[in-house]
Amino acid sequence: MPVTVLLVDDEPLVRAGLRAVLEAQPDIEVVGEAADGAAVVPLVRQLRPDVVAMDVRMPLLDGIEATRVVLRSAAEPPKILVVTTFEDDEYVYEALRAGADGFLLKRARPAEIVHAVRLVAEGESLLFPASVRRLAARHGDGDRPARAALERARLTEREAEVLRLMARGLSNAEIAARLVVGTETVKSHVSAVLAKLGARDRTQAVIAAYESGFVEPG
Repeated sequence: MPVTVLLVDDEPLVRAGLRAVLEAQPDIEVVGEAADGAAVVPLVRQLRPDVVAMDVRMPLLDGIEATRVVLRSAAEPPKILVVTTFEDDEYVYEALRAGADGFLLKRARPAEIVHAVRLVAEGESLLFPASVRRLAARHGDGDRPARAALERARLTEREAEVLRLMARGLSNAEIAARLVVGTETVKSHVSAVLAKLGARDRTQAVIAAYESGFVEPG
C-alpha cells in the first residue's frame, strides 16, 4: 500500500512542487490539498491520509494549532510533517511540542522530501535529529514539570538507555546493533518508553528528555 499524503500550504506553487516530487514515487500518493490549516480536520476525516505535510505559517489557522486540532479530533491521527522555511524557527519547535512528528524544509531537495515522508510514515527514526536536538536543547534547562513527569515515568535502566540513544537520533535498527539485541526487542522498549512518558512518538519523547534535563545537549 502506498503512503498517502495530504498537502496543506497557502502557496499553490509549494503544493504543486511537493505534489510533483511525491507523485513521482511509486510508493507515495497525494490524496488531497488544502490552502489553510482550518480545512485540515474535515479532509483528514474524509481522506484518512498517512501523513499530513503542513505549512507552519498560514493566515487563518497555522500549523501549530492545526496540529493540535487534528491530534485532538482524529480517532487515528496521521503523522504530521511540518513544512517550514527555517529549521530554527520557534514555530517549528512549538509545532513539535504540539505533536508534529518532524519537519521538512521548503528548500529541501526532492530526494530529501521523499525521505522525510517515508521516514515519518515509518516512525522508527527521528527526522533531522541534529536539528531537533538543537531546538530541544535550547529549551532544555531542566524544566521542573518535565523533570517531574520523567521521574513519574519510572523508566527501567534499559528503557533509559534506549531513550538516550533515541535522543541521539539512532533508529530502532541502530539501537539494536548498539545494544546487541533484536529489533523487535528495541521496538518493545521504545513502545514502553512512549507509554510511560505519555509521548505520541519518538520526537515527543526526545523533546521530553531534553526539557527535563534527562539528556544534556552536546
